Amino acid sequence: MKRSISASSLLPSLALAVLLVAPSGTRGADSSPPSFSSSGPADDALGPARRAIDARDWALAIQLLEEVKRSRPDDADVHNLLGFAERQRGNLDAAFAHYERALQLNPKHRGAHEYAGEAWLLAGNLAKAEEELKALDRLCPFSCGEYRDLKKDIAEYKKRQPR
Repeated sequence: MKRSISASSLLPSLALAVLLVAPSGTRGADSSPPSFSSSGPADDALGPARRAIDARDWALAIQLLEEVKRSRPDDADVHNLLGFAERQRGNLDAAFAHYERALQLNPKHRGAHEYAGEAWLLAGNLAKAEEELKALDRLCPFSCGEYRDLKKDIAEYKKRQPR
């Protein structure tokens, strides 16, 4: 008797395999933010800001993101990107405010947890960075790029600390 295997029965296994072998893409503290998984008119508004971020033009990125925020004040992605740009510009207070708002809007926002952890390392607060790593550990049961990147950043931070 022949057994047939449907494509739908293989999907969970394939998804797990992709997660396990996908490269982590370490970005570090001065890197570009992750791309959005969705597309459409809502994300089109972020295009110019993302290009400014890619060009490392933090002032322009912040200006453009603030414009988007006026029409989308409760968008966690907008606040996360604002936090990223503010952190890159060296304004940790503003970065923390945006990460906090992003996580209020979406407590499962992996990018905001990662970037907040990176900001805590810049502020010299290892304990807070490790709290963000624990949050990512809960959100990523099979690991994820955000978890791996922050874990790597924490390990590098610890190596640089005097004993």
